[in-house]
Amino acid sequence: MEKMVMKYLFNGIYQNKTVLITGHTGFKGSWLACWLEKMGANVIGYSLPAPTQPNHFFLSNLNMISVEGDIRNFDQLDRVFEQYKPDIVFHLAAQALVRLSYQDPIETYETNVIGTLKVFEACRKHNVNSIVNITSDKSYENKEWVWGYKETDELGGHDPYSSSKGCADILANSYRKSYFNVDSYAKEHNTLLASCRAGNVIGGGDWAKDRLIVDIVHSIISEKDVCIRSPDAVRPWQHVLEPLSGYLLIGQKLLEKKVEFSDSWNFGPSDEGVMTVKKLVEKTKQYWGKLNYKIESSVNQPHEAKLLRLDCSKSRLYLDWDNVWSSDVTLKNTIEWYRSFYEKNEVSTENNLIDYINDAKKKKLCWTN
Repeated sequence: MEKMVMKYLFNGIYQNKTVLITGHTGFKGSWLACWLEKMGANVIGYSLPAPTQPNHFFLSNLNMISVEGDIRNFDQLDRVFEQYKPDIVFHLAAQALVRLSYQDPIETYETNVIGTLKVFEACRKHNVNSIVNITSDKSYENKEWVWGYKETDELGGHDPYSSSKGCADILANSYRKSYFNVDSYAKEHNTLLASCRAGNVIGGGDWAKDRLIVDIVHSIISEKDVCIRSPDAVRPWQHVLEPLSGYLLIGQKLLEKKVEFSDSWNFGPSDEGVMTVKKLVEKTKQYWGKLNYKIESSVNQPHEAKLLRLDCSKSRLYLDWDNVWSSDVTLKNTIEWYRSFYEKNEVSTENNLIDYINDAKKKKLCWTN
């Protein structure tokens, strides 16, 4: 699939649009930047230095503007908005690790709450048309129940990371009511704001600490057993491209000035993609047989949710959004990405994106027309 064909995705809305991504050097942000560039967008990235080495953003060799900066630095953020005048902002920059949030709660709250506040203020000052605010399934007050959380459920969070993302969602709700109210749209302001929540994402190019797939890959490469902390924890696993298709679909609706989409949205896997940590590890062995694991239990482990899933019926009903890949295809593509990187020195991101779009076309998803 050539770049010209990709320009027609999402009704061609992103072609020649100036798109600012905060956190573009992170895992999700770099995949989003790849996709937007293929669709002909003028992509601007604003982020701290690459968090890992290797780094997916630099391996992708993108033709985009990359600005190194901290979202907590409003003056620098303001200059970037003034210079590039984005049509839409995808706000992904965050301190995204649960265990690190226990070690450094101040940085976690400053980044995820105050940083988000400053991004919203920059958007308000510069009259940005559309804001897609990315939070997390951990924004919900987790009651460890078996059914999925809906967008109207209580926000909260046990650990500092989860709590900070709940705060960021509450902040977005406040801005949506106070400054970007749909009832005064086009009369008092020209901005639409949506929040998106996704489950655990996997895919090639993630090297962050305390990520299960990353730990598995490191163990295989070093020929050591991978240590599994919470084998019975249930998570909604999905390929990184799945929620990104949802974010881009929401961005399309906002750019088309459809005020009813200025709201909160869940993007998670189907029930088939919800499984325990142990089951995911065992399924991974199908695609890289060198894997061995051991269970590491400790009474001193910080609290992490044991059961967490999302109800995505709203996104499926009103956005016509759906998952493209099964858990088996997701794992296969993820592990083969790493195998290609370590065994052949190849980066398979574009091939994954092409395969994903082709499979979405077979399902006749709305954003592929």
